[in-house]
Amino acid sequence: MYLTCHSYYSLHYGTLSIDKLVAQAQAQGLRYLGLADINTSAGAFEFVQQCQEAGIKPIVGIAFWQGGQHLYTGIAHNHEGLHHLNSFLTKHNLSGKSLPAQAPILPHTAFLYPYTPKLPPPDALPEGHYVSLTPQQAVAASIRLRKADRLVLTQPITLGAPADFLLHCYLVAIGRNILLTQLQKDWVCSRTAHWLAPGQEASLRQQFPELCRQTDHLAAICDFTFDFGQRLNKNVFGASPAADRLQLTALTRAGMLERYGPKHAEAAIRVERELKVIFDLGFTAYYLITWDLISYSMRKGYYHVGRGSGANSIVAFCLRITDVDPIELDLYFERFLNPKRSSPPDFDIDYSWTDREDVQRYLLSRYEEGHAALLGATITLQGRSIIRELGKVRGLPKAEIDRIIREPSSPYVTGSQTFAKMVRVGYQMESFPAAHSIHAGGVIIADKPLSWYTALIMPPKGMSTAELDMYEAERIGLDKFDILSQRGIGHINEAVSLVQQHHGIAVDIHNIPALKADSQIADKLYQGDTIGCFYVESPAMRQLLLKLRCREYITLVAASSIIRPGVASSGMMNAYIQRYNDPASVQYLHPVMEEHLGETYGVMVYQEDVLKVCHHYAGMDLSDADILRRAMSGKNRGTNAFERIRQQFFDGATALGRPPETTQEIWRQVSSFGGYSFCKAHSASYAVESYQSMHLKTYYPLPFYVAVINNFGGFYSTWVYVHEAQKAGGRLHTPSVNHSQLTTAIVDLEGDAADVFVGLVHIQGLERKWMEAIISDRVSFGPYLGIEDLAIRLPMPFDQLRLLVKTGALDLTGQSRKLLLMKAHLLAGQPVKTSLGLPALNPPLRIPPLQEPPDQALDNALDEVELLGFPISLGWFDLVGTSWRPSVTKRSLPEYLGQYVKVMGKLVDTKPVTTKHGERMLFGTFLDHEGEYIDTVHFPPALKAWPVYGHGIYLIYGRVTTEFNVYSVEVAKCKVLPGKIGWEV
Repeated sequence: MYLTCHSYYSLHYGTLSIDKLVAQAQAQGLRYLGLADINTSAGAFEFVQQCQEAGIKPIVGIAFWQGGQHLYTGIAHNHEGLHHLNSFLTKHNLSGKSLPAQAPILPHTAFLYPYTPKLPPPDALPEGHYVSLTPQQAVAASIRLRKADRLVLTQPITLGAPADFLLHCYLVAIGRNILLTQLQKDWVCSRTAHWLAPGQEASLRQQFPELCRQTDHLAAICDFTFDFGQRLNKNVFGASPAADRLQLTALTRAGMLERYGPKHAEAAIRVERELKVIFDLGFTAYYLITWDLISYSMRKGYYHVGRGSGANSIVAFCLRITDVDPIELDLYFERFLNPKRSSPPDFDIDYSWTDREDVQRYLLSRYEEGHAALLGATITLQGRSIIRELGKVRGLPKAEIDRIIREPSSPYVTGSQTFAKMVRVGYQMESFPAAHSIHAGGVIIADKPLSWYTALIMPPKGMSTAELDMYEAERIGLDKFDILSQRGIGHINEAVSLVQQHHGIAVDIHNIPALKADSQIADKLYQGDTIGCFYVESPAMRQLLLKLRCREYITLVAASSIIRPGVASSGMMNAYIQRYNDPASVQYLHPVMEEHLGETYGVMVYQEDVLKVCHHYAGMDLSDADILRRAMSGKNRGTNAFERIRQQFFDGATALGRPPETTQEIWRQVSSFGGYSFCKAHSASYAVESYQSMHLKTYYPLPFYVAVINNFGGFYSTWVYVHEAQKAGGRLHTPSVNHSQLTTAIVDLEGDAADVFVGLVHIQGLERKWMEAIISDRVSFGPYLGIEDLAIRLPMPFDQLRLLVKTGALDLTGQSRKLLLMKAHLLAGQPVKTSLGLPALNPPLRIPPLQEPPDQALDNALDEVELLGFPISLGWFDLVGTSWRPSVTKRSLPEYLGQYVKVMGKLVDTKPVTTKHGERMLFGTFLDHEGEYIDTVHFPPALKAWPVYGHGIYLIYGRVTTEFNVYSVEVAKCKVLPGKIGWEV
């Protein structure tokens, strides 16, 4: 009688995860179990899989609710029945129409109406429709219902135990965004919506044999099974599988000729080997679909980066899905695809944030409606956000909620029953699903309609989206296509466009071999001059490049991997740096390590290194080696599969006569490294994009930095890139109503110098409609003559005019901003138009004579900092309350090695870390008064005595140190310098 259970996928209602629900059912000894979550089937396949493993017959359905009221529950007789239920729900999700009060008649389904006295007689319902009674309702209505047909007895499950009712009430209150005390009885489940007590079901079967027989009959006709080892992807791209194989072969061979030339034997052998695996495993259409979307985006002029383990494939390289040559980097195809891989691989394709949505829409439009959708995601309740939600529904003030979060174990919390109860409930709902959302970029495509596996929703983005998340898609075997976006590609795209616009040069940003061989790019890398460049601009990465004296692609690929937190914290990064700088001192554990890890000096840097060691040292085939690599993740360690593959490693090493102590040490390194290692192909893809950024920075620095500013996606705040644009020859101007566009624009480029007008979008608080109106009216009727002309043409309120004045956007006539501000008070909101709607030539506005107060450059600069985030009228150091400047700068640090010095710097970035003793320390980056970057180290004692309080200009006293020729200041003291009028800059 447990046909209609709710799990926590019944958002803000159910209290049981799928695994708890099934485990409790197994403990009850149930033969069958039904899941019917509210307006979703998101947990259906997780439920089916766990029931199959537990020996319980799964029954799947959907509870259809409208406006908080339960209308009816659909039960799928089989998989096709779930398809019809999902289709019915999808239709209403996508159209926005209300659910009908009467359930539809759908093939292979049954519908259960919750019993109410107002229902028509059950026998009057359509075939396959039933009235469902709870045990309490059956007892109350036993005389009238004993002989009725089409009645079923169902015990609803929302709670795992009676004590879960409090958790349920909190969830409902959070979902409705109301106080706990405002909950109404009809909004929550019955306090009896939990498992029946021992013996209670047997008693009900004796009391209501016909109801129970009818219920068991309905359960008996349901038969939902699923093979979780299959793949459900779209397996035909063209007319037939055979035609697909011919097309992929032809495209790959043509691409191989372009990439490698006509006589590259190794490439030809590898291409044929890969194609055979692709054909045998049924990934032909997957490659062709990806090739098709890449072809589309290239026709549109969109720049893309193919990254991830897919870059291990030479076929992907030949199809221009990626720009990483797997032969050059000795990448193993098995890392991407092999016969023993149980989970489907995927390509990660990055686009500019401005282009990604169009590519997604193209991909969705290419396939029959309902067969493709965006991949969903599940937002879960986590950590502090849970306590905030619980505090809100309890009506607690924000200050109290903040204190509970800060001090969860303090007597203030544990001594209060209310607070302690909140914390306990918070732990219970940790990781509960809270909302359906959209995956970062995944698209799923299937041969069958997706309603066989999921209902679809329509988020604000306007593209149909599956309720399935990536884990469920992988569980049931649906391949996904990751169409991602990143700002780094956006600035490359825009920089290329700006170079074409202002220099008349078409940059071939995909000529990767030429970029790798460019000596000027190599010089920039060697100097760590990489601000603004994708993945290589952070302080830690710039220091790493300097320590490695990086000049070439291979070293940059390694740097892109060892900078990862796991590798760095394990000591592998330091070992690599030391060996790189002193290769003669390297002692290899075994000749195999020297032969196959010589490129990285015996240090495992990439995931592929795990494959190499397992294959060449222990004799494992590459497919098994990749299984071991994937088993290294924390969730798989300790499983039977992991132990079996571990034993295979030792058995293989023994069979090859490897020394046991060496084998043990190599295994220690493999197992400690594999869990957090980085895919070499991924690092290589990042390095390619870094080279593309570096090329633009090296040869076209001003367009490059303007593009970085306009894409808002670098490592640093915008003011850092404004500074770099000025260094690159840009004459920066405040926003201007006569020259600025929405984003920052180059005007009058002359050689490497140009006027650059900050975009209107940088004015904090200026509404988008007024930005667009300013530009539109200027295009239609010409430049503005002054603030009076602007006020006549656009009915801007004072608060918006004030922003334009204070940021210099109305510095048109040489009048002071203080005078303009006085005029703004008089002019705001007083438009004058002719009968034609055009601006009047002689507006009848009268402004009384005003005495012009003098402008203060400092006041103007401070307004710019407040509203733009950076000064333009003055430099940062002009705002300091002293004209003194230290003689020591970044350039002169080598002269003072080991000595204590004073330096002055504008704080750029901080990286707080915790020492092994639990103390807080800091790495800092500051901009000195010459415009160069100084790196600092703040050890715990100094940081505690002289904290870094946020952005400002600091006076720093410390000792100059060096590590592998990278100079920094070990801070002894530091403090923020006051501004000229007491303002901290």
